[in-house]
Amino acid sequence: MTLSHGASNKISSQNTVETRLKIKRLLEPTLIVSPSAGNDVVKGLTQTPKSLPPRYFYDDFGSELFEQICALSEYYLTRTETAILQQYASEIAQITGSCELVELGSGSSTKTRILLDAYHQFGYSLRYLPIDVSAGMLESSALALLEDYPTLQVQALAGTYEMALTQLEPTQLPTRMICFIGSSLGNLNSQECDVFFSQMTDALEVGEYFLLGVDLQKPKHLLEAAYNDSQGVTAAFNLNMLQHLNWRFEGNFDTTQFEHWAFYNETENQIEMHLKSVRSHTFQLRSLNLNVHFEAGETILTEISRKFDVNSIQHELKAKGLVPQRVWTDSNQWFALLLCQLQSLTAV
Repeated sequence: MTLSHGASNKISSQNTVETRLKIKRLLEPTLIVSPSAGNDVVKGLTQTPKSLPPRYFYDDFGSELFEQICALSEYYLTRTETAILQQYASEIAQITGSCELVELGSGSSTKTRILLDAYHQFGYSLRYLPIDVSAGMLESSALALLEDYPTLQVQALAGTYEMALTQLEPTQLPTRMICFIGSSLGNLNSQECDVFFSQMTDALEVGEYFLLGVDLQKPKHLLEAAYNDSQGVTAAFNLNMLQHLNWRFEGNFDTTQFEHWAFYNETENQIEMHLKSVRSHTFQLRSLNLNVHFEAGETILTEISRKFDVNSIQHELKAKGLVPQRVWTDSNQWFALLLCQLQSLTAV
């Protein structure tokens, strides 16, 4: 059989894409039956008050919902950070030079394109290591990128940050930059944030870079609107966590018995997102051998989103050897992007 010229080119292009993409799965479905799987769920749902780790937001459907959230008019975070990146991506590329990009919680990699364009503009090699718990999202976003960037190499890691950061191999390019954009640092409390920065210093070599996006403190009405959108997408995202638990741990949570509740805690400078039980009831997670009882009005804390002071966060970073080289903000001072370089603590 003879292929047409067009069909031949299509197959050749497809083969090229496949040779430029590697996906390493660190979090296989079989792990749901491992002895330690779900320990964090058991701990969170048996304590008072109840809580769940935000990582359970992100099954494939949860990841899709979060992409929808990022496009909402009330959700200023994405468009504000995107505008900062568009203005300063070329400056970032100039500072780092040819650089391997590692992105934590990559999602659809939409903002990554801004950085890839900037590095391409200077003729630098393009190598990208996206890290996300959703293997489906990783594959779809990577394939889209490879179609649009013919010289791009992608080595995706499907798993948690903690797992993936220990799997990083020495970079093939002159330096590396780990990107943690999108304000996800706010999901960590102060102790978790300290541990995370230590993980960054362990994952980087001296002289390599860390690009961090943080949401800044601002009026309460702006913050609460961003987490209580008029279309109810954030509510669906929050409730989907229970569906994820049902699938992963053989549960029977009924999402109609819970409602989304998000508010700004001005004392702690953080948004708190909860699932509130509308009546008294009991649910099961069979594979965890767990029965969970709720009183009417009882809540599960599913996420915090801390809002930062830019001077304080610079001090915390520097204490870990992650020395800020540049700090960029928008005209409203709503969001900050910090480019840090790892230096030995003796030099700080």
